[in-house]
Amino acid sequence: MSLNGKVAIVTGASRGIGRQIAMQLAQSGAKVVVNYSSNQGKADEVVKTIEQAGGEAVALRANVGKVSEVEALFSETLERFGRVDILVNNAGVMENMAIADVTEEMFDRHFAINVKGTYFACQQAMQHMAQGGTIINFSTSVSGAMLPTYSVYAATKGAVEQLTRQLAKEFGPKDIIINCIAPGQVSTELFLNGKSEELVNSFRSMNAFGRLGEPEDIANALELLVSDKARWITGQTIRVNGGFN
Repeated sequence: MSLNGKVAIVTGASRGIGRQIAMQLAQSGAKVVVNYSSNQGKADEVVKTIEQAGGEAVALRANVGKVSEVEALFSETLERFGRVDILVNNAGVMENMAIADVTEEMFDRHFAINVKGTYFACQQAMQHMAQGGTIINFSTSVSGAMLPTYSVYAATKGAVEQLTRQLAKEFGPKDIIINCIAPGQVSTELFLNGKSEELVNSFRSMNAFGRLGEPEDIANALELLVSDKARWITGQTIRVNGGFN
């Protein structure tokens, strides 16, 4: 797959799934904007890794929960590279709490980053993305399960799935496809944080292969969705989860 000449923005790309996506898009020839919100050191490491492999990337800070910073992210990308062809709305926050423990601040933070950030990045894509572009949003396979303590996180991702579906025909006239990837449990810092080995093992047993997903599993699926072979797929949520149920 060749992405030569294309420019990709990957939000939340300093670690985990976003990091792997940024590196694989660069390996395929795209110029990559490695977005981060706070950890510049980690973002710079991703850029360095891409450059050492012969790719081109830049780290740009933006808190996607703030519309003004999303707008600035696109403005800086256009100033640096002159176009945007691929948007990966990967940035997200996940805190698992029983409903009795959920605070207003926690609720608002999840919706600001997971939903508002995705929506207004899509708005910027409508204004600035090149004809024939691709948008990939991120949901979760947890939204199809019934797991305690995931109510707020799953609610935000349900919203992302719906905005992906509803925006497909708005983007169609510009030949832009928009889809959503819903990973299962993936071995990342975000997922493993605060979980006991017993709990992690229980998640391993919930899919067909008895293991956690790896960031490469998700990035590989995304590579297909941003390729020319996926131009007839839009408005869909693809569950990349090893058969999790």
